Amino acid sequence: MSAAWRSLAVLSLAELLALGLWFSASAVLPALSREWGLGDGGRAGLTIAVQAGFIAGTLASALGNLPDVWPPRALMTAAIALGVLANTALALWVESLTPALILRFVTGVSMAGVYPPAMKIMATWFREGRGLAIGILIGALTVGSATPHLIRGVTDLPWRGTLLVASTLAAAGAVIVQLRVSEGPHRFPSARFDPRMAWAVFRERGPRLACFGYLGHMWELYAMWAWIGLFLAESLQANGGPSYAGLNASGAAFVVIAAGAAGCWAGGVVSDRWGRTTLTMAAMALSGACAATIGLTFGGPPLLTLAVAIAWGITIVADSAQFSTAITELSPAAYVGTALTTQTCVGFALTMASIWLVPPLVGSAGWGWAFAALAVGPALGVVAMGRLRTLPESAKLAGGRR
Repeated sequence: MSAAWRSLAVLSLAELLALGLWFSASAVLPALSREWGLGDGGRAGLTIAVQAGFIAGTLASALGNLPDVWPPRALMTAAIALGVLANTALALWVESLTPALILRFVTGVSMAGVYPPAMKIMATWFREGRGLAIGILIGALTVGSATPHLIRGVTDLPWRGTLLVASTLAAAGAVIVQLRVSEGPHRFPSARFDPRMAWAVFRERGPRLACFGYLGHMWELYAMWAWIGLFLAESLQANGGPSYAGLNASGAAFVVIAAGAAGCWAGGVVSDRWGRTTLTMAAMALSGACAATIGLTFGGPPLLTLAVAIAWGITIVADSAQFSTAITELSPAAYVGTALTTQTCVGFALTMASIWLVPPLVGSAGWGWAFAALAVGPALGVVAMGRLRTLPESAKLAGGRR
């Protein structure tokens, strides 16, 4: 195995272990709702607090050019450690919603130092095949985000125990980053501090359209990840069925989200071979169709609901890495880390609206229509990437494969 692929494997493992912190509270929402008497606002708030923290962290990171002026390995290690401390404090000492929201916000801030720097490190190991490499990395992130559902699905741990397991796994990820992760031979040029570069990604047509495509993708992705577990649980209850092919709702949610890893791998292969815009437009069309139709299966045969959910889980994240890869190819080389961080900051800001939107839609229109509202994002994303495909700048993508 080459040094590049070894580094990909090590960094992907670290990312998988660390990202369990993101949805650790979402995976235990039923237990928290019962113990703390949470309503729709409280449940949504626990997820949105992480998104808000991530936005604050990425904004500060982008304005300070941190991924470009700080060693990314040191930034990742410190950020994971901060997330472990916040998640562990929630597990051990918190008894009510307000301090939980504060600690979930801190967890989100920490994730801002894990995700974008990891993408930059991986880009230094790959020029050819960069789409596949970052796709595999995002696939690891996807599985990591789903691990709290797995812990909940295969154990009888109380919610505090589930959070502690997630913290332990993330701490192992920090150790791996510190001891085994390094930048590759294709390092980006050194950067000087320049806060104006935080918004440079929106000044040029190519990066701007790639960001608009990413926004359409993000409108759908995190709202689906946040609420698919509750949807599956309530659909199974409405049907009266015993399980999803032997899986409880938490286990099914893990399968649905983790299936996205296969989509990330396939998306990387297709994107490197046939083009970034080709893959992103196709993936958004398919995931948008799933968003529009999965509500129609609510309360229906569990296997049908699970099949549509898995198809959605695969397609909804198949394009995720390719928007980031496009930014590494279209942005000024010295500020790739800053551009990636700005892109993720704006994208995650949008997720707060879509995550918050789903519960009131469920209350007013039912699950049959709540997820359909998410299909608007990928539809607009297809338009943005179609426009990018027509520009001369798109020749920079995937070695000329648009």
